Amino acid sequence: MTALAKLKHRFERIAIINEASSMLAWDSSVMMPPGGAAARGDQLAVLAGLSHQLLTDPATAEWLAAASAPAQEPADEWEAANLRLIRRAHARAIALPGELVEAQSRANSRCEKVWRQARQESDYARVKPYLAEVLKLVREAARLWAEQSGSTPYDALMDGFQPGIGAADVAPVFARYETFLRETLDEIEARQADGPAPVAPAGPFPADRQEALCRKLSERIGLDYTRARLDRSAHPFSGGTPTDTRITTRYDEADFTSAALGVIHETGHALYEQRLPSAWARQPVGEAAGMAAHESQSLIVEMQAGRSDAFLRFLAPELAATFGPDPAFEAGNLARLWRRVHRGFIRVEADEVTYPAHVILRFRLEQALIGGDLGLNDLPAAWNDGIKALLGIAPPDDARGCLQDIHWYDGLFGYFPSYTLGAMAAAQLMAAARREAPAIDEALGVGSMAPLQDWLTRKVHVFGSRYGFNDLLRHATGSALSADAFEAHLRARYLG
Repeated sequence: MTALAKLKHRFERIAIINEASSMLAWDSSVMMPPGGAAARGDQLAVLAGLSHQLLTDPATAEWLAAASAPAQEPADEWEAANLRLIRRAHARAIALPGELVEAQSRANSRCEKVWRQARQESDYARVKPYLAEVLKLVREAARLWAEQSGSTPYDALMDGFQPGIGAADVAPVFARYETFLRETLDEIEARQADGPAPVAPAGPFPADRQEALCRKLSERIGLDYTRARLDRSAHPFSGGTPTDTRITTRYDEADFTSAALGVIHETGHALYEQRLPSAWARQPVGEAAGMAAHESQSLIVEMQAGRSDAFLRFLAPELAATFGPDPAFEAGNLARLWRRVHRGFIRVEADEVTYPAHVILRFRLEQALIGGDLGLNDLPAAWNDGIKALLGIAPPDDARGCLQDIHWYDGLFGYFPSYTLGAMAAAQLMAAARREAPAIDEALGVGSMAPLQDWLTRKVHVFGSRYGFNDLLRHATGSALSADAFEAHLRARYLG
């Protein structure tokens, strides 16, 4: 075997270990009994350690050196991109000692389990000591990655979720959006107040009917259930592997909205995974292009297409057929209900206009936490002050403040910017798709996302990680990320 072939074989084994970790993580949120938490933390830590050992094994470095020799550099663009990504993964891995990797996995598992109870009881003090351990380990990893890459610690964390995008790229985009929000939010709210108020459909909505509807919608959008499952969890998420995708949602019999829109969102993630280039499965270049790219795929399905006038016209009779006739299922009312702009405390319940404010807050706070400018004792107050400055509201308790998201309590610092970068990219992709495939809205009107998904597959999915985020957008839309399309979309939808 050549050095490159040996590297590819090793990364296939690493991918399989990571697939096993993904399934164990899915199980812990969906099926595992509470008593299994401690053992599951050990299992995930050992698998993380095994993956790290393979990445950092001296043979990996030897094969990389041989494969990177001028005479051995691959001419094929896919092979070259894969080798570049292998080199990057190896560099990040050797920056961290294995003991730190396993310690992080265990600390994250412990903290995340305590956080679930702390959030339920709005008891930040209960989880703070566990978060302190998580943050200490994250800072150490960030410091080591920064030394290895020559970046800042926070940029090194961001790079783990969306390669090539740092705080300096994000800060001006967020500052511009903060100005846009300040200039338009009052006007949008006034416009809504002048129109008819949305009417909530009358329940109850039996969970089994909701589940049947969710499965039907995800299938109609394009999800292949020979390679997918839909299950229940406390919080919707997408996981698994490209050949075994797992999506989850939760059912509230008083309101089907969260379940239905959650499944539409997670289906966008799952479709991206299912349509990645199979020829490069279990290789770095065959993976998704980063979390901002992933969020763009869920948000183009949910926000751009799923809440469009055309798709709501299709959905209205589907809801009536599932739950019984109700005037509130009329498409115009659904639009007023599901596109209502409201200054709320909870990120996952936020509308698309105010949602970026929640991300901007977290972006700023986690930079301060990683940099040591904000202590954990001061986090709740800093959170409340920050959201008040952005949206003019203050949470009444920590459950609706700094305890609401799992990310920090599971060690995920640097992730949050991907949500809003993804929303902006989704608007940019949708504008380009409509220019090149004008049948998209006509198809949405009959419940089909096939023209949109065909375009996304050709322009995004099949390229895996061959391109970086901005190069992928340039290939698909003709330009790097810009807030222009997102702001134009919001003006058209809410002020047009």
